[in-house]
Amino acid sequence: MSSNLTQRLDLRQSQNLVMTPQLQQAIKLLQMNNVELNDFVEEEIAQNPLLERAEPEGGDHAPAEPPPQDNRDGVGEEFDTVWTGNEADSRAESPGNTDFDAGTQQTGSGGSRSFEDNEMSLENTLSRQITLREHLHEQMLMAFNDPKDHLIGGLMIEMLDESGYLRLDIEVLAERLGAKVELVRDILDRLQQFDPPGIFAGSLAECLALQLDEQGQLDEPMEKLLAHLPLLGAHDYGALCKICGVNQTYLMDMVDEIKRLNPRPASLFEHLVVQTIVPDVVMKAIPKSEGGGWRVELNSDTLPRVLVNQEYVTEVSAHAKDKKSREYLNEQLNSANWLIRALDQRAKTILKVASEIIEQQEPFFLYGIEFLQPLTLKDIAEKIDMHESTVSRVTSNKYIGTPRGLFELKYFFSTAITSADGSVHSAEAIRMKIKGLIDEEKPDAVLSDDAIVEILQKDNIDLARRTVAKYRESLNIPSSVQRRRIKKSQSGRS
Repeated sequence: MSSNLTQRLDLRQSQNLVMTPQLQQAIKLLQMNNVELNDFVEEEIAQNPLLERAEPEGGDHAPAEPPPQDNRDGVGEEFDTVWTGNEADSRAESPGNTDFDAGTQQTGSGGSRSFEDNEMSLENTLSRQITLREHLHEQMLMAFNDPKDHLIGGLMIEMLDESGYLRLDIEVLAERLGAKVELVRDILDRLQQFDPPGIFAGSLAECLALQLDEQGQLDEPMEKLLAHLPLLGAHDYGALCKICGVNQTYLMDMVDEIKRLNPRPASLFEHLVVQTIVPDVVMKAIPKSEGGGWRVELNSDTLPRVLVNQEYVTEVSAHAKDKKSREYLNEQLNSANWLIRALDQRAKTILKVASEIIEQQEPFFLYGIEFLQPLTLKDIAEKIDMHESTVSRVTSNKYIGTPRGLFELKYFFSTAITSADGSVHSAEAIRMKIKGLIDEEKPDAVLSDDAIVEILQKDNIDLARRTVAKYRESLNIPSSVQRRRIKKSQSGRS
């Protein structure tokens, strides 16, 4: 019996892409915005004793005379690039001919530098805001005496959703607790009298009813109106007048009462700090006296400035006698130098991409949204000789401050709509054009989707009616029937 197994030595050539840890980290750096980058740099500084932040130039603690040049290698100098457009002369007539201030907006004159007033010390101005559940538990302690009631009420408090609603059937809850339905319903009725009004409601209609009842406004017509809220959402005021048995003037007064209510009672206890968007890139117009065009800069206010303290490196090297200490020092030094090079490369890449976007979208910056050009990631990648994935990472979650406002870099990428005559239009520009047409329509001449299609065709924009409807809905604009009802009710009240 012979065997087919043999040993053989072959030489094969193959090509594989190996992503080193440093390459993976560089990709992550490219995706970070400046806020995330600052957090990352802080972690690196904490881990690497050779790294330190550069002192901001012109700060409050800057010396009166420039210090002598010390032996330090670093990154963080201002990167900028200038691009001059062919239509720079028309910029003076553009509504966006103002610079964007990338700094923090001033909301007041600022605090005092003196700490002599003890009553205004920091610890005396801090306060912990009470949560909704704490607020409800405090009321329950005053309203309930029976421990069983406390137990059931506490469970209901924990079951509230983020809006303050209790979306659970009473019978299901009673069965789960092994309690009588009448007892659970009685406790719920008492909880619904708690502050804020509308809390523990099972639906929007019940939430509004609880608030109106607390104000003494819950009469029979209002109850009928709350029972038909979908008609109110559709602005079918004629049907609501018949159902409620009131005229349109009385109905609109009822609607105004509802608009003053809070559909989310729990929102009164939301203590969220809204984070201000900080631009990663800043775009400014260059005066015509200096040649015109645009200046693109990284936002130096948030860009981390990092350097290697060579004096410290020299001092530590002199005391690193054993092999382990020298290896550790070399490892930290290589890591620090890599971070500096990576930050430098990140800055140049972001500027390169942002500058090309501005060049491609100059008509938008000069004349407005209707002149936004169709643009894809591939278009930018080919222009600057980069991979499309790199452009995608650069433009993700990063913002640019422009004379026309603050935009995410992704905003400038829009699909192209090609008309029959070969002209190309940006989908975003068409959406804004549709919005403009609807904003300008008169109460007695509300535009249907078909009418909008005909108007766009006169501008060589060929769209199907369903596409117009899709763009309109994406802008949260009601249909022509609903808009006609709204405008009719508004004109009837004026």
